[in-house]
Amino acid sequence: MIIDCHGHYTTASPKLQAFRDEQLALFAAGRPTDTATLEAISDDEIVDSIANNQLKLILERGGDLTIFSPKASAMGQHQADLQTSIRWAHAANDLIYRACELFPENFAPGCQLPQEAGHPIDAAVAELRRCVEDMGFVGCNLNPDPSGGYWQSPALTDPYWFPLYEAMVELDVPAMIHVSGSCHPAHHTTGAHYINGDTTAFMQLIQGDLFSRFPTLRLIIPHGGGAVPYHWGRYRGLAQMLNQPELSGHLMKNVYFDTCVYHKPGVELLLDVIGVDNVLFGSEMLGAVRGIDPDTGHYFDDTKRYIDQLALPASQVAQLFEGNARRVFPRLDARLRAQGH
Repeated sequence: MIIDCHGHYTTASPKLQAFRDEQLALFAAGRPTDTATLEAISDDEIVDSIANNQLKLILERGGDLTIFSPKASAMGQHQADLQTSIRWAHAANDLIYRACELFPENFAPGCQLPQEAGHPIDAAVAELRRCVEDMGFVGCNLNPDPSGGYWQSPALTDPYWFPLYEAMVELDVPAMIHVSGSCHPAHHTTGAHYINGDTTAFMQLIQGDLFSRFPTLRLIIPHGGGAVPYHWGRYRGLAQMLNQPELSGHLMKNVYFDTCVYHKPGVELLLDVIGVDNVLFGSEMLGAVRGIDPDTGHYFDDTKRYIDQLALPASQVAQLFEGNARRVFPRLDARLRAQGH
């Protein structure tokens, strides 16, 4: 089985975006956003939006199942207030649940969390519990910078985040550390802010001692880990200078990267430096880069092709495509076993 750990519902009904636009317009006007109305979205609309987009490409590229979460750049925790974010997360996550119920063999649900810089993390904990306990979600996306590029929240190792980590450990679900859109004019959302977020998160983890407190906590840093694999020596050296343990013991029993790198040399570097045990197959499809590479004639985000071209032992290929995802996402493993996989 080929499991993609990183997919977003970027083709959701325009009615969802219209609801969000109404929320934000009301907020900008200083009016209550709870009056915004989400027009009913039929099952047929959901099926059409997925069957002709993500699912079509998944099957064409030889994939089987994707962990499916709301559009990351639209999580927008910086765009309004916490109450607006709560209702937006409910709407986006409920739609993910419906999509995954309509395609249970092809998608498993991951949720976005309502957050606001400067506010307690309680709402995120409540939404995580609602999604996991009531709807069977297998993971979540955690935004380390809900200010949208200004980094106004504490580092990920700060006790501020501990209530969420405690819930994640209790529920046995991992988090993908994924920023949302950038409101900083100097930071392009997908080309800079995403990679900044990945790299910053890893450095925060180096500086702290999070996993001695939460030894079973699991975090996925997407987009190939940002700058981390390319600068692995830098981060090992910085850890040494900070009197921190070697990264293999300090972080890499709990931290994983995906393969959303978009060229073969990048995937080769990722696997060579980080190692197969800490890498999950992912494509971010349909996501940040949707075009065709003129050098290869294939889509940039067809990341399976890069792995297929590598001379890896069959056991390592199985780890990348399935084994690691089932290990990092135990609720996904249980879901698949219940389906007979």
